[in-house]
Amino acid sequence: MWVLAVFALAVGLSLAAHLNDGYAILVFPPYRAELSLNFAILLGIAGFVLGYMLLRLVGHTLRLPLHVRAFRERRRGEKGRSAMLSALQALFEGRYARAEKSAAEACELGEAPALSALIAARAAGELRELERRDQWLARARRHEGDARQARLAVQASLLLDDRRYDEALAVLGDLSDSGGKRIATQRMLMKAHQRLGHWDEVRRLATALGKRGVLAEVAATQLRITAQIEALRQQAGDAAGLVTCWQRTEDKLDAQVARTAAKLFIALGDGRRAHQIVESALEAEWGEELILLFADCPDADVLAQIERAEKWLKSRPRDRALLLTLGRLCLRQELWGKAQSCLEASLSEQASRSAHVALAQLFDRIGRPEDANRHYRASADANLRP
Repeated sequence: MWVLAVFALAVGLSLAAHLNDGYAILVFPPYRAELSLNFAILLGIAGFVLGYMLLRLVGHTLRLPLHVRAFRERRRGEKGRSAMLSALQALFEGRYARAEKSAAEACELGEAPALSALIAARAAGELRELERRDQWLARARRHEGDARQARLAVQASLLLDDRRYDEALAVLGDLSDSGGKRIATQRMLMKAHQRLGHWDEVRRLATALGKRGVLAEVAATQLRITAQIEALRQQAGDAAGLVTCWQRTEDKLDAQVARTAAKLFIALGDGRRAHQIVESALEAEWGEELILLFADCPDADVLAQIERAEKWLKSRPRDRALLLTLGRLCLRQELWGKAQSCLEASLSEQASRSAHVALAQLFDRIGRPEDANRHYRASADANLRP
């Protein structure tokens, strides 16, 4: 269609030229020139085109330095982007020397200088070139602009790698003002608080990350339990602090938490509270270590403990740990016959060092030294369980 249109236009112009008999007179005194109108029109068009091309040529010549500068900037930008991509690829591949070199090139070429400096700092940190790492961080700070949060995140991560947890926590405090809910920030906060022993914060962050699905439910629960256990241990020797910490504890019925708390209260001489903790935890979930701890609570009502243990024994008549615990409680109450039968029943289920020692103590107290010595010797067997 375009070809047909061009040919039609050419035919039309040719016919118009043949039908046009006009002429043009140009007067330049004392000269005079007479031209056909068609030729004058063609001459005018050619003159316009020539003048336009001359003006474009002059303009292009005048703007040539700007074009050259723009071309160089484009080349510089392309090289900078290429260096940045190379640095990122090398960093992910673990080629840290190459990553630092490419990032340095990108930074020199002006391609996102703050981000390039952060990549170089991360690579230098992995290479343990600490002086260069700090220089790159300082350079990133000078050019950070909108990359301030990125710089703080990288700096905090590097400080954590250096085990400078207090400094990392200070940097993370600045980062938390604007990005405290970010997963990466919360992970780093949890690590710093964990290393510094801030267990209440560890518990809070573990719960938050678990709710967001960042941590598996099992991992989040275990971290929360560990945080509560360590928080309790920090109060060892401080009765008031331990009571306050126990009141703040969420998972009081967890076996590990209850066992830790009970041992700490026993060490402080608060056997009654330890007994309550162990009994509540056993009602929620049976555990061998907990039932063995049930007999170690001083100043508790031993008769009430014996009565409680006997109720449990009705549903667990062959529980080795329960029989041992009941035997030790009867021994404390000087119920010799019942204590002996329970301890021997425990040994018949599974031999243990604790049962032999308890029986040896019983025979010592009732004047049967030969039987006591026999059980003392038996307790020395290294293959026995505690």
